[in-house]
Amino acid sequence: MKINFQKITKTALILVYLVIVAGALVRMTGSGMGCPDWPRCFGYYIPPTDIKELQFSPNHEFKRGQVIIQDEKLHVARKTFTTATAYNEADWENYTKHDYAEFNPLHTWVEYINRLAGALAGLAVLVMAGASLIYSNKKSSIIFLSWLSVFLMGFQAWLGATVVYSVLNPVKITVHMVVALLIVAVILYILDRSKDFTNHLKVFKHDVLFKRMLWFTLILTLIQIVMGTQVRQFVDEQIKLLGHENIALVMDEPTVNFYIHRSFSIVVLFTNIILFNRNKKFALGYRKISWVLVLLLIEIATGIAMYNFDFPFASQTIHVVTASILFGLQFYMILESNRSVVIQKEVG
Repeated sequence: MKINFQKITKTALILVYLVIVAGALVRMTGSGMGCPDWPRCFGYYIPPTDIKELQFSPNHEFKRGQVIIQDEKLHVARKTFTTATAYNEADWENYTKHDYAEFNPLHTWVEYINRLAGALAGLAVLVMAGASLIYSNKKSSIIFLSWLSVFLMGFQAWLGATVVYSVLNPVKITVHMVVALLIVAVILYILDRSKDFTNHLKVFKHDVLFKRMLWFTLILTLIQIVMGTQVRQFVDEQIKLLGHENIALVMDEPTVNFYIHRSFSIVVLFTNIILFNRNKKFALGYRKISWVLVLLLIEIATGIAMYNFDFPFASQTIHVVTASILFGLQFYMILESNRSVVIQKEVG
C-alpha cells in the first residue's frame, strides 16, 4: 500500500506540473480572460465555440447563469427561459465582477483546458490525501501535509478566480504562481517523507556549507521567478497595446525590472556553478546538481531568444515551465541534504 501511495503522490505531482504547463500556455497565447467568469465559462460547463452562442437570438432557450454579450457588456440569464422576438432587459442582469466582454474561441478553450487540468490535479491531490490515512499509526505529518495540499489546491482555485475577476492583476498573477510552487514543494516533501529508506538508501555526504547554499540558491530562484512574472506582465500589456503584429517593438523600452531580471540570472547561474564544483570536489553525491545547471542554461537560452528573436513559438512556455521544474529540483536536493544528516548520525 505504501508503494501505491508513492505512485499516487508522483501522479499528483505530475498533474500539478501539468497545470503549470497549461498556465504557461494561457500566458503565451494571452488567454487569461478566455473565460471571463468562474468556475464556469460564459455560464457553460462546456464553453461555446462560436460567437453566435453568446449573442441574443429569438426563440432560443437560455439556462440560468448563462452569459451573452449585449452592447459590449456581459449579461447573465436570471432564470431558465426561452427568448421572445426582442431582447428583454428584465430577463437579464449585468455581470458585475468586471467589464471585460470579448470572445475568442482559441483563448476560451485554452483557458478552459487549463481549468480542466486544475480540476484533474485537484482530484489527484484529494486521492493522495485519502490514501495518506495509511500512515495514521506513524508519520502523521504525511497525513497533515497531504490534507494541507488539498487546502492549497482549493486556495489556488480561488486565487484563479480572483485573477479573472481582477482582469489579470499582476500582483495576483504572481501570488498564483508562488502558491503553485508551494504546492509542488509540499508534495515533494510528502514524497520524500513517505519513502522507505530501509530499502532505498542513498548516501549523501553531509556538508553544512553546501546545505546552506542550497537554501540560498533556492531563494534566488524564487526571487527570479517572481521578477519574471512581473516582466511577463509588462510584455502582456505591451502586446495588448501594440498588437501581435508589432511584437518586435515590445521590448524596445523595457522596464527596470527586465534589466534586473536579466542580470540576476547571472547571479543564479554563478551560485549554482559554485554548488556544482563543491559537490564534485568533495564527492557529496548530489547528481541532480548537473540537471540544475542544464535547466539554468535552458532558462538563459529561452530568455535570450525571447529578447533577441521576438518571442519564438513556445519559448515563453518553456521558460516558465523550466523555472518551475528548476525550483522543484532544487527543493528536492534540500530534502536529500536533510537525509544526509540522519545518515551521518546513524553511521556515527
